Amino acid sequence: MSTTGNGPELPAQIDTSVAHSARVWNYWLGGKDNFPADRAAGDAYREKYPLIETFAQESRDFLRRTVTYLARDAGIRQFLDVGAGLPTANNTHEVAQRIAPESRIVYVDHDPLVLLHVHALLTSAPEGATAYVEADMRDTDAVLAGAAKTLDLTQPVALVISDVLGHIVDWDDALSLVRRLVDRLPSGSYLSLSHSTASDEAHRAVQDEYNASGAIPYIFREPETTIAFFDELEMVEPGMVSWPNWRPDANTGTTTARAGWGAVARIP
Repeated sequence: MSTTGNGPELPAQIDTSVAHSARVWNYWLGGKDNFPADRAAGDAYREKYPLIETFAQESRDFLRRTVTYLARDAGIRQFLDVGAGLPTANNTHEVAQRIAPESRIVYVDHDPLVLLHVHALLTSAPEGATAYVEADMRDTDAVLAGAAKTLDLTQPVALVISDVLGHIVDWDDALSLVRRLVDRLPSGSYLSLSHSTASDEAHRAVQDEYNASGAIPYIFREPETTIAFFDELEMVEPGMVSWPNWRPDANTGTTTARAGWGAVARIP
């Protein structure tokens, strides 16, 4: 084990000398779980494409608004957040339990750095529960077996997949993953899913450069493709739209035109 010097010990398999996508994202969101290599990569990306930090914030705000809808309007009390990433502000359990303290939330990730900081995701209102499943999201059997220890999978669940499927390079693998999870959830459950795309060619060029740097790549996909995640589901209004256009509220930004899209749909 190694140590940060003033924080928790780091597992040996965590290489802080190479930028890591989850830590770069954490940096853009104003988090503290990042290292000099991550900040350097984040600064280099932002210097070439200054809107990226705003896009990260708007992605997070899409998560806040969709979880709010699911807890407040759809009456969902169980959430399965797959590919949760590093904790920042407005994590799924915080948003859901502000509305319904009895909500139960399970986070899934297999990144050792996320596991290191999982205590921040396991705080819970006393009426509810939060839990963490250490599993690769592509191993849907392990994901659901772990989730079943905290959630009642015979009752409606909100499956939350927030802007992580671009890390699965093969499209068929990403689509299969979502369909396997959706098929195992009961009627009345929901899927909340978002995915990044390029807002313009300059954005795509900077992402291609980042992907070639040795960092974990993220593949942009167009909404005309990613809408297939919602096939045979009942789309909630306004359907699949860019992040700021999904039920905006007083705190919603307006910058993103095409950089990220998402939707919420009910499982019939």
